[in-house]
Amino acid sequence: MLPAADRLPEILRRLRQRHPDFRCELNYENPLQLLIAVILSAQCTDVRVNQVTPVLFARFPTAADLAGADRAELEEIVRSTGFFRQKARFIQETAHKLVHEFGGEVPATMAGLLTLSGVARKTANVVLGEIFGIAEGIVVDTHVKRLSNRLGLTAATDPQKIEQDLMAIVPRDEWIAISHLLIFHGRRVCAARRPDCHHCPLTDLCPAAFTHNASGAPDGS
Repeated sequence: MLPAADRLPEILRRLRQRHPDFRCELNYENPLQLLIAVILSAQCTDVRVNQVTPVLFARFPTAADLAGADRAELEEIVRSTGFFRQKARFIQETAHKLVHEFGGEVPATMAGLLTLSGVARKTANVVLGEIFGIAEGIVVDTHVKRLSNRLGLTAATDPQKIEQDLMAIVPRDEWIAISHLLIFHGRRVCAARRPDCHHCPLTDLCPAAFTHNASGAPDGS
């Protein structure tokens, strides 16, 4: 099989053809809402987050409102997203910093975003790419991690190393798109436990095609 860099253009082409509707599936109306939604999405599905955020932002629409919210009430609103005490603390600390250090606005730089509570490179990359169209890096979530390994784009398991490996072979103008494409493909076709290799357009480009059994484990395990 060809090296990853040589297979990548065709992988991207086929993924775009298979998932022409690729996009961020978190619902939001402004940068603050997306930032908070991504914080809530840790260890949680976008579907669940989208059920919680309308209630959250109706009650606390601005960074100042979130910063001054009653912690117990905030925890109760975000409870169903999991790790609700930690997430409520992250949200309030982030909102406080936005108000007092960024004029209530979400910063448009990686350096600025990384100063916020609960924000690492994954969250910062989502916000920069989705809101500002800035390709500072590549979002690595559980789907991107799984598919990058199965497709042989990286052998790394650490998200930061995976991001570095992908940035080395993916053209910068595709950094934002590739995450969405891999996430959509992971949700719709290349599931963790039951990858649907029989209906996948990438089988001839994927070293892991047809190597997983119904449980998602490699055949023969």
